[in-house]
Amino acid sequence: MLMLLLLFAVIHSGGAALRSRAEARIGARAWRLIFAALSIPSAVVVIGYFLAHRYDGVRLWNLQGVPGLVPLIWGLTAISFLFLYPATYNLLEIPAVLKPQVRLYATGIIRISRHPQAVGQILWCFSHALWIGSSFMLVTCAGLIGHHLFAVWHGDRRLQERFGAAFDTLRDSTSVIPFVAIVDGRQQLAWRELLRPAQLGIVIAVGLFWWAHHWIPVGTTVFLHSRLESLLS
Repeated sequence: MLMLLLLFAVIHSGGAALRSRAEARIGARAWRLIFAALSIPSAVVVIGYFLAHRYDGVRLWNLQGVPGLVPLIWGLTAISFLFLYPATYNLLEIPAVLKPQVRLYATGIIRISRHPQAVGQILWCFSHALWIGSSFMLVTCAGLIGHHLFAVWHGDRRLQERFGAAFDTLRDSTSVIPFVAIVDGRQQLAWRELLRPAQLGIVIAVGLFWWAHHWIPVGTTVFLHSRLESLLS
């Protein structure tokens, strides 16, 4: 699992590091297509392997019968998705329908945390580690959180190189840890900015995951086993 996570980190963060030079050579749309063609399949492999092996290793704790744990896990997962996805992605830029652009902005969820993906990933890891309790899950969480902490530094570094003083101003008015900049007065929370179509889409997606959750691991396991059998035959 650590090897798969390392490979994904190299592809994803390495691709981000190469973005400026690659776009200058082949254009933003072509580079986005290449980046997506490498990143998305590698992410699918990581997710599939995780689903097939999440209970492997030593079961360190089992809290699944504790009253109220299921709503807690789903609540934390829903919040993690609200941090993870709609803040930084323009869905039409992923397939390069729109020209991909690097932007600076301090609105919406960025007011709460400058790196919402890292916050969302940590929340997701905490909730799923609480539910699963296996040593495999802890190793997975260590790899995911480690990559996202690196991405916090790496992302700030790339934005500072690209935007200079404008990013310094953004950094000074925001925080990585959620709500810190709001509490100390550097930032104000604007609830209206959080009401975006992408957020509604995430809420719908969480509902669909809730409905389909029992079938996702089974389908993934069957798919991986069928692929393995086809490779061996």
